[in-house]
Amino acid sequence: MPEIVPLPPDYAALLTDIRQRVRQAQTRAVMAVNGELIRLYWEIGALIAERQKQEGWGAGVIPCLARDLHNELPEEKGFSERNIKRMLAFYRTYPHLGQVPQPVAQTEAMEKVPQPVALFPPELLLSLPWGHHAELMAKVKEPATRQWYMLAAVQFGWSRNVLVMQIESAAHHRQGRATNNFAARLPPPESDMAQQTLKDPYIFDFLTLAEGFHERELETGLVAELEKFLLELGQGFAFVGRQYHLDLGGDDFYIDLLFYHLKLRCFVVIDLKRGAFKPEYAGKMNFYCNVVDDRLRHASDAPTIGLILCQLPNRVLAEYALRGMDKPIGVSTFELTRALPADLQSSLPSIEAIERALAGDTEAEGA
Repeated sequence: MPEIVPLPPDYAALLTDIRQRVRQAQTRAVMAVNGELIRLYWEIGALIAERQKQEGWGAGVIPCLARDLHNELPEEKGFSERNIKRMLAFYRTYPHLGQVPQPVAQTEAMEKVPQPVALFPPELLLSLPWGHHAELMAKVKEPATRQWYMLAAVQFGWSRNVLVMQIESAAHHRQGRATNNFAARLPPPESDMAQQTLKDPYIFDFLTLAEGFHERELETGLVAELEKFLLELGQGFAFVGRQYHLDLGGDDFYIDLLFYHLKLRCFVVIDLKRGAFKPEYAGKMNFYCNVVDDRLRHASDAPTIGLILCQLPNRVLAEYALRGMDKPIGVSTFELTRALPADLQSSLPSIEAIERALAGDTEAEGA
């Protein structure tokens, strides 16, 4: 039987330190491999583009190239015709990736338009997996918007599927849009961080609720789909409880949903409301935040934040109601179905057009 050796007092700290270093080294190794793969694909795209420019190669060369690479390197994946076309597009989208940065005197016109090297520095491009780049090139054409999703994907560790979902729900339009009083109730930079944490609207299209649902049904559905709910709330939210009980002088009160935000280091109280915002909702939320600050908040925690989620927006009422509150509170809306993009909406036939077409089909069958 091995002899039991007493461990030194700082052994646990040593173990934690080594474990963290191992994980950091593993992350760096993965990132290094990913960066090399991105560079390789960019170089292949550059080679093809150069041949097309100098020797007039047409698009028909790419299918042949994909077939021959498969025959020559059968064990290597990622060289399909479609992916090689992506490599060419990647090079043309980010031609600066292989260039050594040179100090260039900017003209007035250049200063007004963000340059690719400023929007997409090499370290950002090399930090994203290839699948993310493929989705971004296909789905996000505006450079500044694409940069927003790149930075968010790196910061929050979005998978490819999560990135696609965020793009399809237009997350860049919703982030930081909630009506709030954070600037007056929180010091900078905490107020800015809190504002960017909240969205408007929140999209709960993973729920199936019939028209005329009750608030408790909405609450139950969100908790039942907690993983998707947390994903829509955003990075950093940790679930504490539903219908969180507060006993005050013999009276019972219940918070709809209580969270703790790991980055803001504060509790977040969420109140769910059907219909439009009403001024009295702010007073109730202010009350809840006071109680949570008094009963649950630790000395090192930041002030509790309240989030009122309503079905219909009324920014004017919300702004007036929040002015008299001494707690940081935000007001956002929620939607149970994802709105169609404007360009897709315009391409769909109207109800009247569908009815006319159906009527025409009926007449034709009768004839």
